[in-house]
Amino acid sequence: MPSVIVLDTSLSMCRPVQMTDVTEQYQFRNLAVHGLTCLLDYMNTNCKLEFASLMSFSSYRETLVTFTRDFESIKTALMHLEYNERSRIVNALEGVQTLIMEEWGAGVPCQVLLITDGVIGPEIENLKRDIENHYTITEKGIEDSTFPLPFPFPCKLHVLCVANPTDPSLQAALPIYQKIIDISGGGGQVFVPEGPLNFKSVQAMFMKMAETYYKPFHGTLHCGTLTSNVALSPPPEPFSKARDFEMVKAEMSTDIVICGFISIGDVSSPPSHSRHLILPLQINKEEIKPPVIKLENGETNEDESANEDGKQPSFCVLLHGSLRVEGMVAVCQLGCDWYGMLYSWADSKKKSNLMLSVFETGSDVIPWLGSFTNMGPTELVMDSDPPNFPIKPSEKRSYAQNCVVWIRQSGLQADIQKILRHARKLPEKTQNFYKELNRLRRAALSFGFHELLDGMATILDRECTLLPGSAHPDAALQLTHCANALRNCSKDYNTPVLPLRTKFSMDD
Repeated sequence: MPSVIVLDTSLSMCRPVQMTDVTEQYQFRNLAVHGLTCLLDYMNTNCKLEFASLMSFSSYRETLVTFTRDFESIKTALMHLEYNERSRIVNALEGVQTLIMEEWGAGVPCQVLLITDGVIGPEIENLKRDIENHYTITEKGIEDSTFPLPFPFPCKLHVLCVANPTDPSLQAALPIYQKIIDISGGGGQVFVPEGPLNFKSVQAMFMKMAETYYKPFHGTLHCGTLTSNVALSPPPEPFSKARDFEMVKAEMSTDIVICGFISIGDVSSPPSHSRHLILPLQINKEEIKPPVIKLENGETNEDESANEDGKQPSFCVLLHGSLRVEGMVAVCQLGCDWYGMLYSWADSKKKSNLMLSVFETGSDVIPWLGSFTNMGPTELVMDSDPPNFPIKPSEKRSYAQNCVVWIRQSGLQADIQKILRHARKLPEKTQNFYKELNRLRRAALSFGFHELLDGMATILDRECTLLPGSAHPDAALQLTHCANALRNCSKDYNTPVLPLRTKFSMDD
């Protein structure tokens, strides 16, 4: 998931650090840059496909590097930072929200890393008041538009404090940092160095955060006797969802077992919990690409190793090509009662990738496929022709009916206009007119929208007065009958408005 690195560039970061094992004088900003450099090196090795951005904040904020996979550009920007006055955390959070919304929108999970020295400064009282006001307004059921949290997108907020654990300023700021993470709602953690403040403790703090929240997923893809070591990007999150009477939690197994294959047309476009890119791993399972070794003559083995990798058989390559040519997907089991599907996905005409779509937990999560446990080879079907998908359930579900949904004003307006179009073509469209009118009437009674019935009656009266002289006499009679029926008839849902029997209709 994309990451935003938010670095405190206030003047307090330029304070000297007292370290017993180092004779040279260093500042807090040197420790922060060292920790971030270690983090970026870790991401460059284990999270090559992740995007990261760098933002600085003090009395004002600045986006130094937009989202990129070139982590070296971020390390270069860390060497040319400018430091100004005091820090303003609220201003930084507003900048993070603007940056992510412009680049990714509200549907992409992100991580925000706030690196600071634990000195909030004079802003601490204003920050406490803003947090208290946010809790007070939220308890009243009112949305707080002044405080930038919670973010409108899924987000994990981490605060990494480059400070001495016994510093009084840090102790005063820790509860505030924790409340900010709690308000964000997406999880996260406050990290503090363990032991005396030095380069080693700061590096250990950043590595602890990286191994907790940026750890790559390595697993094994199985299909019969064929196996392949793979990595998933981004790493899958544990499944957690509150259902009617239980809290469902599950973790993906490191063994991804292919159960069978099915046509793309049959599987259609099922809802997915998450999607991941499948990358083949080397035998050592540590890196996607082998390290470059420098030879005695000064050359490297990069091209030679790449050629050797291209000659090695790979089950992932075989599976990807087969699924793309045959137009099929592979249904796979990801854990106990947890399934997904592997398929070939192309972002352009020249490049395609092997993807994994993870379903929600359960064996019956795709309605038109039925239960995964009941699926088997087509050769076992007794009939001459195998059944086609989707499989229709035997019982008649309530939501399978043609229901009326008025989420926006345009939907209600479209239904009223449809009735008026049929009304202007009476008596030829009598059957369609009454069908649409009763459909609207039943929906209004179901929603308790009784004012709509009076309004519809007024509209029909107006249509009756606007009928041209060449209109059929039965049209005016039917419109008047419907207007009176909407106003005076009982509110019984099961009693429809029936057409008026006139001498014109009887003659017909």
